[in-house]
Amino acid sequence: MYKIEESLDSQVLSLQKDRPTVVFTESLDPRILEAVCYLSRFVRPVLLAPEEEVRAVASQHLAHVDPTRIDFALSECVCVDISKRDDLVDEFASDCLKNPFRGFKGKTPEAARLAVSKPSLFGIYAVRLGHADMVVGGARHNSKEFFRPMLALLATRPVVLEAGVLILPDDHPEAIYPHNIVVFGDVGVNAAMSPEILAEVAVGTCAVARDLIPEDVLPEIHGAIVSYSHKGSDEGPSPVMIRKAMERVPELLAARAAKGQRYASMRIAGEVKISAAISRRSSELYGEAGLTGGTNVIICPNLETGNLLFHLYGSRFPGAKKFAVIFGVGSRGVDVAIDCSPEDVRLAVKASLVRLHHRYGRRPRMLKDTFFRRFRVLAINPGSTSTKIAVYEGETEIFIQEIQHPREELALFAGKKITEQYAMRKEAVLRALRERGLKAEELDAICGRGGLLRPIPHGTYRVSDAVLADLRTGAYGDHASNLGGLIAHELAALGGKPAFIVDPVVVDEVPARVKVTGLKGIRRRMISHALNQIASVWRYAQEHETFYEAVNVVVCHLGGGISVGAHRRGHYVDVNNALDGEGPFTPERAGSLPAGQLADICFSGRYTMAEVKKLIKGAGGLIDLLGTSDLREVEKRMEGGDSEASEVFDAMAYQIAKAASALLPAFEGEKLDRIILTGGMARSKLLVERIRGYLAGLGCGITVYPGENEMAALVKGALRVLYGREAAREYSLQAKA
Repeated sequence: MYKIEESLDSQVLSLQKDRPTVVFTESLDPRILEAVCYLSRFVRPVLLAPEEEVRAVASQHLAHVDPTRIDFALSECVCVDISKRDDLVDEFASDCLKNPFRGFKGKTPEAARLAVSKPSLFGIYAVRLGHADMVVGGARHNSKEFFRPMLALLATRPVVLEAGVLILPDDHPEAIYPHNIVVFGDVGVNAAMSPEILAEVAVGTCAVARDLIPEDVLPEIHGAIVSYSHKGSDEGPSPVMIRKAMERVPELLAARAAKGQRYASMRIAGEVKISAAISRRSSELYGEAGLTGGTNVIICPNLETGNLLFHLYGSRFPGAKKFAVIFGVGSRGVDVAIDCSPEDVRLAVKASLVRLHHRYGRRPRMLKDTFFRRFRVLAINPGSTSTKIAVYEGETEIFIQEIQHPREELALFAGKKITEQYAMRKEAVLRALRERGLKAEELDAICGRGGLLRPIPHGTYRVSDAVLADLRTGAYGDHASNLGGLIAHELAALGGKPAFIVDPVVVDEVPARVKVTGLKGIRRRMISHALNQIASVWRYAQEHETFYEAVNVVVCHLGGGISVGAHRRGHYVDVNNALDGEGPFTPERAGSLPAGQLADICFSGRYTMAEVKKLIKGAGGLIDLLGTSDLREVEKRMEGGDSEASEVFDAMAYQIAKAASALLPAFEGEKLDRIILTGGMARSKLLVERIRGYLAGLGCGITVYPGENEMAALVKGALRVLYGREAAREYSLQAKA
């Protein structure tokens, strides 16, 4: 059976730039609420009911759903008590009076207010007037309450249709519908019928199928306009009307293909008898029309026949996946059936999301931020020779830029503390903002890369006087990242907005047992890629509609340095000291070494202390073993038959896997949910597959998030505080360790 939901998930995530705002008009229906619990990864849900009532429904009817999933979903939702939103009711009522739709009989402001205060119309108007992207209804509302007003108020074209999509189980003979995928298109949604409308419906239904089903599954979409009447349009499209419609079809297909190359794969035949279209005879009788191999799309003669076929198949095959998609409303409305299941709702919403993202491409839709505030956040990440900045509106990236600092400019600061570069770097950031037409005063918050501070728990910290003092003095080390908090603080002060740092490299919340070594004078230090480590676990948790505090994950950050960390239910409980090269060897670090042999090298007289330290960090790893720090070059050598390169590559993969599996005790017997590979080297498919093979015995599986994604991680840390999902932490001065 074709896995339609997996396919829709993959398509939404590949097309989606931001999560659309979706209004659910029937939030107290348990089926709708259960569907929402599995949709927060893809949408920002607006529930039209008071939160206490929503939670009561969840408590009473969703005992079979993981409580953490429910809590997470509700943390991503906005619950709207319509009785307390007079501002929106007034706005919607005003539009209702100015542009009354068929079915609204009132003529007074009071009548309009009463009408739009009903959840069904409130949700429709929220979309119509730009407060939300999509509205979902129909599970409890009859067609007069939801479906018809939605079509009247949201229609973007004269011809509207509702396509019913069915994915039939394997016990249905596949020879009739390739991959057992069939789409029924109703002409009956339109009040009148003509050859032009029939042609539009035929092409539109095929377009729905093409949008939803990838070409590697159905290379061609085969549509058939079925006919049973020889009398006229009263009983259905007559053969004469269908022939006239077919004269229009080539022109409409060409116009659709001009909008997207994928639509060039659509084929449509006319005057197909229903008995043939739903039987094995279709491929035999209509091969001349280019429909060899069976039909995928059946355009039905009237609403009753389309509904009958859709529900008949659904009843005959209860395991079928079924949902409806509306064509002609800009993918802004979802109509679910009264007998829908939570799965039906999910599928209908996800299918509409796919079409919405096809419609808009990857450009963000800038709605009024009525329900979800789009905080504008600047992230600043200073490096040794450049400063990266990024501006986000909510979760949407507006721009990202790496400001390069010329060598001659940096030469002026040679031998000086990094804080001497503060004024120069701050001005470079301000200049970059001005070039984009932005002012620091227009930002809601600024987040800097956390610098070298005392060891602290993970989280988002306010840039306080205590933070500033340790960054300015370099009390715990002098590093370019120290400038992040300093610049963020001053720019934020211009507009009286908050400044933050997020998960600096010194995050340390490991128990004492991790730090104890066999020598009193040596205790392990925790210095790692904390920002990307923790951001990766947050991302994994959100993709599974749960919290960082609810998962057990090992993260392997694979870059110039390698850190392998254990994250146990919201705590970063173990990690190697990646700065000093502890753990697996890396492209430039030697990794953990046999102590006795290292002592021999240190006292051999061949190396100075500085040279030994350079071997450990900077000239070790792949550089010492193969003369390069570029993993891509190593792989090229392997392809050329270099056995030494193959041996070293395999050793690095093995040591990474060994370090990951060695962290199992950190979870104290609890189940490990996932291993995550991230960082630059996670782009290597060969390395990932080698590590995956070594860790297959753990049974938890591997997720790969290539790259570091530091800018998004900084912004999301700030957003969690701005949205009230976590409290900002406070840093306090302590004596230097």
